Amino acid sequence: MSSILRRHRVAALLGTALLITPLFLPLSFKADSAHAETAPVSVNGLLAANGSFAPIVSADKPAVVTITTTMKASADASDDNNPLSGNSPFEEQFRQFFGQQGIPMPKAMPRNDGGQRAQALGSGFIVNSDGTIVTNNHVVDGATEIKVTLDDGTELPATLVGADAKSDLAVVKVKTSKPLPTVGWGDSDGLKAGDQVLAIGNPFGIGTTVTAGIVSARGRDLHSGPYDDFIQIDAPINHGNSGGPLVDTEGRVVGINTAIYSPNGGSVGVGFAIPSDQAQKIVARLMKDGSIDHGYLGVQIQPVTGDVADAIGLEHAEGALVAHVSDGSPAAEAGIRTGDVVTAFGGSAIKTPKDLSRMVADVSPGAKEELSVWRDGKNVTIPVTVGGNDTGQKLASAGDSQEKSGESSLRVPAIGLGLGDITPSVRQAMNLQNDEHGAVVESVNPDKPAATSGIQPGDIILSVNQKPVKNARDARLAVTEAGKSGKKSVLLLIERGDTQTFVAVPFGSA
Repeated sequence: MSSILRRHRVAALLGTALLITPLFLPLSFKADSAHAETAPVSVNGLLAANGSFAPIVSADKPAVVTITTTMKASADASDDNNPLSGNSPFEEQFRQFFGQQGIPMPKAMPRNDGGQRAQALGSGFIVNSDGTIVTNNHVVDGATEIKVTLDDGTELPATLVGADAKSDLAVVKVKTSKPLPTVGWGDSDGLKAGDQVLAIGNPFGIGTTVTAGIVSARGRDLHSGPYDDFIQIDAPINHGNSGGPLVDTEGRVVGINTAIYSPNGGSVGVGFAIPSDQAQKIVARLMKDGSIDHGYLGVQIQPVTGDVADAIGLEHAEGALVAHVSDGSPAAEAGIRTGDVVTAFGGSAIKTPKDLSRMVADVSPGAKEELSVWRDGKNVTIPVTVGGNDTGQKLASAGDSQEKSGESSLRVPAIGLGLGDITPSVRQAMNLQNDEHGAVVESVNPDKPAATSGIQPGDIILSVNQKPVKNARDARLAVTEAGKSGKKSVLLLIERGDTQTFVAVPFGSA
């Protein structure tokens, strides 16, 4: 799936100022008496006998709002505070993963004072009759002014209560003289592929719109942060739907519509929503504290495949394999090493890297926890003091490797590699540190396992089966010993650009 997705893009569902002109006109909708309920609406499976969703829409639509934001923008709308510029953290994360830009950028709107502004539109829903509204963080990120338009056309200024970029959730509030209609939270954990859902929001600023579909998949990871566990839906959603509710056949909010997968900027039936069970907890913390301090360890981690587990003697292919430990990080200070497999955090089992990322993010900085790691064939317990996440830290990305052939390659025929030493000329050509050692991959046999495992010329082998290697000879001997020991695969720590990754390479015939 990821190879297909990289050829297209996932876009934050914001609308631009150029598309929301009708939004600023008074709407003709009138609130009826049901709109003034002070408790969340409950329709309990309310579905018309003919299969119509009208009863659900009638109950929930009054609690869905349009959010218009004004933000500073440079002449080309590329200001870092503009969520539509492609420079917001949310948009940047998606762009890094899918390899293309997200949504189109709005043009800046000049002001008489010589400054410039841009406007964007999203959606939200009221969760408390006092005017508390939930939306996406990228809808309000960088906004200098927030305005909410209720379903009956009433326009109200709003203030930001709290926002969290990592979960892409935010809470805003409007002042109201009367109780506002609300919609209640549902149980997203109970959703299954094939369940019917409705998406409500304001696509392109044309007015509140309802679309129907089903849950297409659960647990989608878009690599946008530690909370990635998206619900994939086929209900059409577009720019402007961001922050709007995804509701089930009981009229309860089971998700917050957040992003689309699109080759053309419009809906193609692949949308993503944040699960309500995850969102509800974060929203509660934002309503209470206004912000969330996430925990931080400072490690790059990757999944434990069957080949990796076999190479290191781990019984089950579970846990989070540490590919890199940042200098000076809480993980480094605790003594966590590259090659450790984290199997538990704070007493809770770690099955996948996502488990560890989420558990650490949920812990407050300064908390003392215990890590269980698999190291050198045995379990080790490591106490660690969780740090605060550095929001300015750039995501590691693979750089362009420069290839350099050595005078004589050492062949590793069992896996199909030609290896060379890191000579002074290689070190200079690849811009390597003076204290960096290992073996440079000079050639890869396309018919051997190393090529199938993704190893490329220019990669640097830093360790073999979690043992550091200083040169090509060390690497070849270590691989040979692993093969003679009867292991089905060998675990290589590969450096490519600025990224270190473990790769398990199965043995082939010599």
